[in-house]
Amino acid sequence: MTEKLTLSEATLKLEYYCSYQERCHSEVVDKLYLLGMKSEEIDVIVVHLLQHNFLNEERFARSFARGKHRIKSWGKTRIINELKQRHISAPNIKAALTEISEEEYQATFDALAERHWHSLTERKGQKKNKKFCDYLLRRGWESHLVYEKMKEFGSSTGSD
Repeated sequence: MTEKLTLSEATLKLEYYCSYQERCHSEVVDKLYLLGMKSEEIDVIVVHLLQHNFLNEERFARSFARGKHRIKSWGKTRIINELKQRHISAPNIKAALTEISEEEYQATFDALAERHWHSLTERKGQKKNKKFCDYLLRRGWESHLVYEKMKEFGSSTGSD
């Protein structure tokens, strides 16, 4: 970028950036540094965005949890880790997880596990079990759920 943005230009740009999609504080700060803003200017803009409700950590966390669970079928472990990486506070992470009902969580897990189990090309045995577990654990599902489901599928399907 050849010419530096003024404070008001950068503020407008970030208002649009935040209204387009929920953002966390670290994304906003990173964007401002990319735009060549100084620390003092970044502080002023972030305060402005907070005061005018363009930036809201709890709203971001709730939206993130809902979206990643419903669209990408992530489990709570992955959602928590991703929110922590974005420096979201523990109370906001807890609030975010309330966006996913137990019934919805279990239904998503069951459907994902079923679909993945039947998509594996291995017929049966340790290799299939490992691929099944690795996939679900990578997506952030709790290990006790994954292992119970693996045992259920392993015992219920003789020829699968």
